[in-house]
Formats: sequence, structure tokens, C-alpha cells
Amino acid sequence: MAAFRLLIALPLALLLTFSAHARDASTVVPAPVEDTGTIDGAPYRIDIPADWNGELVVLAHGFEPVGVPRATPWPANDATAVFLSVRYAVAQSGYRTQGWAIRDGIMDTEAVRSHFVARHGLPSRTWLVGFSMGGGIAVASLEQHPAQYDGALSLCGANVPGTVLAEDLFTTLVAVDALLPAVAQNLGGRLSDPYAPANGQVDVMSAVAAALETAPDIASHLAGRLQVPAAAVPGIVSLHTLVFRDLKLRSGGVPVDNRQTRYTGFGNDAAFNAVAPRYAGDAPAMAYVANAPALSGHLDKPLVLQYNADDPTIAPRFQSVYAALAQRTDGIAPVVLPDTGEGHCGFSQEQIALAFDVLTRWATTGQRPAEP
Repeated sequence: MAAFRLLIALPLALLLTFSAHARDASTVVPAPVEDTGTIDGAPYRIDIPADWNGELVVLAHGFEPVGVPRATPWPANDATAVFLSVRYAVAQSGYRTQGWAIRDGIMDTEAVRSHFVARHGLPSRTWLVGFSMGGGIAVASLEQHPAQYDGALSLCGANVPGTVLAEDLFTTLVAVDALLPAVAQNLGGRLSDPYAPANGQVDVMSAVAAALETAPDIASHLAGRLQVPAAAVPGIVSLHTLVFRDLKLRSGGVPVDNRQTRYTGFGNDAAFNAVAPRYAGDAPAMAYVANAPALSGHLDKPLVLQYNADDPTIAPRFQSVYAALAQRTDGIAPVVLPDTGEGHCGFSQEQIALAFDVLTRWATTGQRPAEP
């Protein structure tokens, strides 16, 4: 999730080599292979190095705003070089739609894996690696298709069930409407009103920033509740507005019902709840977001999670959700690595390599890594 496509910009040079876990390739690849095209409307690419080790990494990219121009053929995620340089094949889908395309992403990620097997042979092992929204796609794919994957790595991932995400996004919009009525006056409608005209991200950011300039106490309450610096509040509000609008369009209705919700953490809770806008949800829309994604926390294969320090997009309240879900099941508990990097998806090549190495060691040796 970010205001721009999260295809993770990384340096070109790989300074760290993974530990040697890979099996010899069962299929001889005489030269580097670049396989691109579309599957059911989703652009994809597959890259296989000449000295392929026989294993496959399936990459899942992050949020791409609707309308962002797409290159043809689908370009390689910059993280691709991390894996190609140590002899893994890499497959990735661009997804058939843009926006909060997590349901399409799960389906299209599995489709590109199946395509790889049909055209290039069955890998000796297959791994999932996802960033941001793609991290949630990787986790959901591991839950839904455990037989197809040996493990998954979710980096800076939106690893939360769809209902949790939708309610959190909507809470942000309700809070702005309740605490900063000048924003609605400026934009011609409340941010939380599902029937109000849509506003662009820049307009939302500008309206929120202007309203906060004269309301430092409210800025402090919002920053504390959203777990971001005060300066980041306008950008996070605009992002939540964008993603919630996309969820509403995809679900075909109002995906949250907050008529009985009691909000906390915005200062005077009684006063806040008295003025918070209330809306009835639409059952089909709520059912849609419950599967965008549906996460149970049950794992049959290893999962490694890593987040960034001071990430305003995947804030701390999101980071503990999936591990807590997993604790309530009889499956394999994920390993949560210490936070690293700065900002959203601010990982170096070395950090990606180290996290992936933790996953592959765990899966291939059967020894669960020690956690701090």
C-alpha cells in the first residue's frame, strides 16, 4: 500500500550471497529465459537464469493505483535481481486489475506459478515473496495453496484480514469527519460518506493539512491513533481514502457497518462517538471485503514476516495481527524477524537476502529459527 506502485527500488549490485540450500536443476536451461505475456488479462513475466538451481521464487508486488500506466512487457520487480543472481528462477504477475487487487493478486499469482510448471517444468522447491499488499497476497496464497509452496516471506506486508483492514481505513475517515469538519466543507462532502463525490489524493491531503494547521491538539490525537508522525497524517488519510474507495467500488456497496461501533483513542471518547458519522453496511459488500483477503492464521508451511521500523503505512497496529491469528490455530507459527530499514518497504538487498535465507534454512533443515 502506497500512493505509488510498490515495486521496491533497490541498488543493482548484490553484495550478499545466500547460503547454499538449492538443489540441482532437474531441467537443463541452455540460456537465460525471459517469458512474458498475459494470463487471463494479467501481465506476467518469468526469468530463468542460465545456471538455474531448479527452484522458483514467485514475487507478489504491492499496491498500484488505478490508472498508473503499465509497461509492456511487464517489467521485472527490482527485487528480481536479488534472486536471479543466486540462480533462482523468478515468476511474477502484474495482476489483472490495479488498486486493492488482493483477490485478483492471489488468483493471478497462482496462475503464473501454474504457467511456469506447464511451460518450464516442476521446480524442486517453490517460494513466495511479497511486498506490502503483495505480502498479504503471499500469506493468503500460502494458506490457500500449501501444497504448491515450500514457504513464504512477507516483507512490509499488509498481513491482515480484509474486514480488519476495511474497518481500520474507515475509522480514519470517520475520525477526520468527526474532528475536522472543515475538511468536508472544503471537499464538498465527508470522507466517510460512501455517496459523496470522490476527491483526488492531492485534494484530500491539502484539505487535511490546512485543517490541521489550526488544530494542533487534533493533529496530536490523529497521529497517536494512526501511529504516525503528525506530519504524515495528511498523506495517510489520503491513502486510506484511496484504498477504501477502491474497496467500495470492488465490493459494489458499503463494506463497513459502524452503527454500533464505539471508537476509542481520539481524546474525549464520549464526545467523539456523539459526532462520529454512522452508516449501514451492505451485506454483499461486507462479505466481499471479508475475502480480500480471508486469513485464518493456519499455516502448514513456514512463513517469515519482517516489517520496517517507523513504517507509516503498515503501522504497528497492523504488524501484530497475523501472528496473533496464528497463535489461535494448531498450525505452524510464523517467525517474525526484528524490524529493519526505514519507512515503507525500505529494505536493502542485503536485508531481503538475509530474510529469505532465514526462510529457506528453516524449510530445508526443519529447524525453526530462534526469535529474539
